[in-house]
Amino acid sequence: MIIQDIEGIPDFESTEFHPKKTKYCVCIPIINEGERIAKELQRAKACQIDLLCDIIICDGGSTDGCTEESKLIQGGVNTLLVKRDIGKQSAQLRMGFWWALQRGYEGIVTIDGNNKDSIEDIPNFLNKLDEGYDFVQGSRFVPGGRAVHTPFVRLVSVRTIHAPIISLTAGQTFTDTTNAFRAHSRKYLQHPEVQPFRDIFQTYELLAYLSVRASQLNLRACEIPVTREYPPKGKTPTKISFFKGNSNLMKILLKNAMGKYAPQN
Repeated sequence: MIIQDIEGIPDFESTEFHPKKTKYCVCIPIINEGERIAKELQRAKACQIDLLCDIIICDGGSTDGCTEESKLIQGGVNTLLVKRDIGKQSAQLRMGFWWALQRGYEGIVTIDGNNKDSIEDIPNFLNKLDEGYDFVQGSRFVPGGRAVHTPFVRLVSVRTIHAPIISLTAGQTFTDTTNAFRAHSRKYLQHPEVQPFRDIFQTYELLAYLSVRASQLNLRACEIPVTREYPPKGKTPTKISFFKGNSNLMKILLKNAMGKYAPQN
């Protein structure tokens, strides 16, 4: 099915392998993740994540064969969404969030598709949603969390720059604010003072914005421990370039701190 010409939603194509089966879903944004997403799905299936929450792949237009339907079905994927429009991760998330809300899910977990995160911990996010939390941030830096082979520059920038700015903006302490392993309640995403379905969110703006908006609106937010493991050697799996990418992240952080992404009523 092709979805297009909806304000605030990128044009995309949906392929449903199965009907809605669960209360919650997990949206996994990917772009050319190759064997990384295949391994991540294998791990998810091994601990029956696909039985606890429907797995939705939010593809940005991969060309490496990682979204081959037979592979996804074997990996327990419920639905494939393919963006046919401009934008990067924030656009993929808007696509996934909109589709999931339209389908009736009560909450949405997000996790990167590069096999760095402990997808086995998804049940802990679902438990927090059941407890009534609206935003649940995964953190490798809280007790019980594990940061494995984290690049030194990445570690320092998160701990000394990104997390303090996000925490100050939110009015609540968060420790692992670049981590996209999170959960969001339906109530949060549909709150009239959140409005995530806007074209202003194209790259990483939505991640920064949703990190702070729940706390600003006095919704329930918390952190839970997760593991984030980088390869011990070789190229770091990331879509953020060292100079331009990190410079853009700083601009997003500052705009977020100044309230530029909040709805302008």
